[in-house]
Amino acid sequence: MRKLFVGICSVTLTLCALATSPAYAEVRILASPGGQVGPFLDLFEKVRESGERVVIDGPCLSACTLVLSMVPSSRICVTRRAVLGFHAAKSMDRRGRMYTEPEASALVLQAYPSGVRDWIVHRGGLTSRLLLLRGRELAALYPRCR
Repeated sequence: MRKLFVGICSVTLTLCALATSPAYAEVRILASPGGQVGPFLDLFEKVRESGERVVIDGPCLSACTLVLSMVPSSRICVTRRAVLGFHAAKSMDRRGRMYTEPEASALVLQAYPSGVRDWIVHRGGLTSRLLLLRGRELAALYPRCR
């Protein structure tokens, strides 16, 4: 568990460093397993305000997909390695058990751009099962990076 936490932190810190550095014209997501929603919202707000382009160049799972809700679609592109992973919002109870949050999931779903939202709904909506958007389906929604 500690290794996973360290991995999430390093991905988030790498993205933060890129997002706050004026020398970069883009933010590149290479691999993000997701994590706590709050830090991703803060990060993607900074990216949105910076005007930088987002290049999704690998797995962007769970909370990472909030980039689609926070940064204008016109500033997001994907590579052939890009994979977006969606699932229901989850919380942990006092005993450490995970459970889904239907109200939070509905809010997140509504925040996604319509094409992404339609794709998710067509596949059964946000549930505990991970939905992966990649390849031609993803390229139909976002342009390939040049």
